[in-house]
Amino acid sequence: QVQLVESGGGLVQPGESLTLSCKARGFTLDYYSIGWFRQAPGKERDLVAAINWSGSNTYYADSVKGRFTISRDNAKNTVYLQMNSLKPEDTAVYYCAARISRVAVKLERYDYWGQGTQVTVSS
Repeated sequence: QVQLVESGGGLVQPGESLTLSCKARGFTLDYYSIGWFRQAPGKERDLVAAINWSGSNTYYADSVKGRFTISRDNAKNTVYLQMNSLKPEDTAVYYCAARISRVAVKLERYDYWGQGTQVTVSS
């Protein structure tokens, strides 16, 4: 069974950090681009960061540039999202998604999705 499993979410205070993990089960991520999306209540699901299969190409939304870093360890079949200097507006459910071929911005271009992990930034 093909699965993406996110972990690492939680409640943090503004300015703190979290690292999210996205682990693939039932398939290898070697040839997949991975995107991290987030969805806040009442809002659309938007791409936050993405990385191609080799890690040579990354994408970041303007709202997270300089604060978030996406990386991957294909040997561990896992992609990470390091989130620093978190803000209340980063509060959302974070999802990872996979697609063959290059990085894409639109969520409908992704084939596999995780169940999501909640990130709450509040004092």
